[in-house]
Amino acid sequence: MLRKWLNANSMLRTELSGVATDKFLEFLLYGMDSAFWLLKGYKQNIKNFSGRYVFTTQNNRVAASAVFKDGDMVVHEKALNQWDVKVTFKNAQALRDFLFSGDQDIVDSLLKNEVEVDGNLNYIYKFGFMARDLEHRLGIV
Repeated sequence: MLRKWLNANSMLRTELSGVATDKFLEFLLYGMDSAFWLLKGYKQNIKNFSGRYVFTTQNNRVAASAVFKDGDMVVHEKALNQWDVKVTFKNAQALRDFLFSGDQDIVDSLLKNEVEVDGNLNYIYKFGFMARDLEHRLGIV
């Protein structure tokens, strides 16, 4: 009985962890989207830029997408079928570790086998640049 309860507890914890990570990822993307409208000069980052990003986990419990086109950003709360780059994290924990790491080095995550990137890696570097630019503008770094 105890084993059954512990297994159910572990499954619930995993599910809640995925839901929380999914919502946090969406919150970050919506925050970036808002910053393009609120912070003077930040929108220059997406002038003449088009790109479709998908962020997900292997089990698809966490999924969100961002589309940049015509100087605008649109967030989708699911994985899009068409993308320029798709970043698949091993699990929700690997995604959280990446998001909260100080350096957010995608290459390091690739080497640790915590993430898989399909598509053009330059899009990831562009996204990372925009994220760091936002951190500097907000005085987080």
